[in-house]
Amino acid sequence: MAFDQELAKRIRAALQSFPLEEQEHFNEKKMFGGLAYLYKGKMTVGVVKTDLMVRVISTKMNNVLQLDHVRPMDFTKRPMKEFVYVSEKGMISEEQLQHWIELGLEHAKNKL
Repeated sequence: MAFDQELAKRIRAALQSFPLEEQEHFNEKKMFGGLAYLYKGKMTVGVVKTDLMVRVISTKMNNVLQLDHVRPMDFTKRPMKEFVYVSEKGMISEEQLQHWIELGLEHAKNKL
């Protein structure tokens, strides 16, 4: 399954804004028919087709799901716990994309 290569490039560029000691803990892995970005082995964000996939801590899920351009991740035809999809319109700016990456990173750090 193809995924948005341009979005993957944007994510890679955004990860460069993190301190060097954090950057070294990110890696890419093909998952869900797309590309996932892991922090210390924990999934943060990813690209599935044209959507951004984001891990969100459970206490923030209800608020995040109320935002425009966000929906539950239903890769398996059922909503997956602590996963959301963000459509292209929800990450037009680099600041918006950075917000989602930081939300995913918060989830990963919470699981360490």
